[in-house]
Amino acid sequence: MRIDRRKFIRQSSWAGAALFASSVLPNTVFAENAFDHITILHTNDTHSQLEPFPMDGSRYAGLGGVAERATVIQQIRAENTNVLLLDAGDIFQGTPYFNLYKGEPEIKAMSMMQYDAATMGNHDFDAGIENFATQIKHANFPIIICNYNFSNTAMDNKFIPYKIFQKGKLKIGVLGVGIELKGLVAENLYEKTVYQEPIECANKTAELLRKNNCDLIICLSHLGDKYSENKVSDEILAKECFDIDLIIGGHTHKFFDSPKVYRNQRGGDTVVNQVGWGGIELGRLDYSLARSEKKKVFKTQTVVIGKKTRE
Repeated sequence: MRIDRRKFIRQSSWAGAALFASSVLPNTVFAENAFDHITILHTNDTHSQLEPFPMDGSRYAGLGGVAERATVIQQIRAENTNVLLLDAGDIFQGTPYFNLYKGEPEIKAMSMMQYDAATMGNHDFDAGIENFATQIKHANFPIIICNYNFSNTAMDNKFIPYKIFQKGKLKIGVLGVGIELKGLVAENLYEKTVYQEPIECANKTAELLRKNNCDLIICLSHLGDKYSENKVSDEILAKECFDIDLIIGGHTHKFFDSPKVYRNQRGGDTVVNQVGWGGIELGRLDYSLARSEKKKVFKTQTVVIGKKTRE
């Protein structure tokens, strides 16, 4: 269903539908009474794609759109008690909506979909840091990032390094890390923002969350999946972290066929997932957490917005 642009901007009313394509990981049948469950939904690099891609015969024709995404999210929440909805940055830039409204409808749409948290991507600085600080006044969710020092900028006191969410019996800790801005974003756009080494910051923040007895620790990352050059990435973070269970990635626009699993510094598993760009997919990970503190992903799903997928 197409959305009347003016009506959307005024009301952001929801319509449309999407169907699931799921893959179940092996050795994952658990007794229901021995586990607590949490469903993680996530997006990244939505890039102001408020409407579906045009029906022009292109690769993504008819896919995406916030109305369709909202319908799917609403359906999942109706079926599951404990749900977190998260975004890994680059909310802005890519369609005329951003050129005209500088991010206001994007943030309002996310608020109406009841996102729980988001981090910042490099394109979220494209209209300047003061603009981003202005637009997040429309957000009913926090911006989470621990490796940018925003002192002496418009973002000072408008972000948090982490947040703990209580979902039923579970405590879910969420932190965020951003990519180095120098050479990627014009200095006049990020102004006096100071980039700090993300792995060190992420490990210190995750340690705080562990000491706060979080059952699951999630990092919203806009570092990128991996690189051929020696550049910090989600892959490196996953291998060098101690306490992060899940990295929700962005920046590199990768459509993962399934989440990647790395061995971290404690000898446990750190899962990394990323769902492309443009709101074409909604990521879903269902965690079952044993009361013995052993964590296990038992099901992952890729929700393609606006099109039935092969199963």
